[in-house]
Amino acid sequence: MALSIATWNINSVRLRMPLVAHFLEKWQPDILCLQETKCPNEQFPSGPLKRLGYEHIEMHGQKGYHGVATISRLPLHELTDRRDYCGVGDARHLSVVFEVGGKKIRLHNFYVPAGGDEPDRVINPKFGHKLDFVDEMRLLHAEAEAGISSILVGDLNIAPLEHDVWSHKQLLKIVSHTPIETEGLTSVMTGGAWIDLMRQHTPPPEKLYTWWSYRAKDWSAADRGRRLDHIWSSADLARQLARVDILREARGWDRPSDHVPVIAHFDF
Repeated sequence: MALSIATWNINSVRLRMPLVAHFLEKWQPDILCLQETKCPNEQFPSGPLKRLGYEHIEMHGQKGYHGVATISRLPLHELTDRRDYCGVGDARHLSVVFEVGGKKIRLHNFYVPAGGDEPDRVINPKFGHKLDFVDEMRLLHAEAEAGISSILVGDLNIAPLEHDVWSHKQLLKIVSHTPIETEGLTSVMTGGAWIDLMRQHTPPPEKLYTWWSYRAKDWSAADRGRRLDHIWSSADLARQLARVDILREARGWDRPSDHVPVIAHFDF
């Protein structure tokens, strides 16, 4: 049995609903996790998604900022969890449980704070918030629930490896690739027994990017990307991974997000 799960920072789901519809019609993942939806739950465009066959929708939204949503063709169990990381009321986490091939899976959908521009928590509270958020994620373990496997996806806003950015040396002091961030995210992964699925079949030194800045006049030619979007899993599911696709072409669509969809394909 095949299963496909996609993650995509959409940067306003209502603004880019035509792109979401196009993606779902062409690639048809079983589940799509969106980040930075930027709308309260009551304004989420559930109708068009249900008409496309995605009848199971869970969301954690707020007006104008942040927000995550998980839309699925598979039924979702009554085990949805929305955690308020750092206790500031931001809608940045959502987890659901679904079943495939007789296996229960908890799927975490994260939107980690970007952290501002200055990598110094003393003068930049946004960076301190990001570090605290990542530190709190250390409590999340891939094998926390007996009988339930785990997948973690989302815009984690950190490119942890040297080959996850266009220039390791030039970005060491740039938010998203500073040592304190990369070490923090690596600690979350290793301490929680998570497997980095995107690097399972594409190990370094091959470059992997999922984000290209709006500031570049020609993003494709410059190709100064970063891998900010991630898919992790518990070890048992890593063995079922068939491939991971990064949909680079989506960055060139009309009025695109600066992130592109990433799709993990499993074979049970």
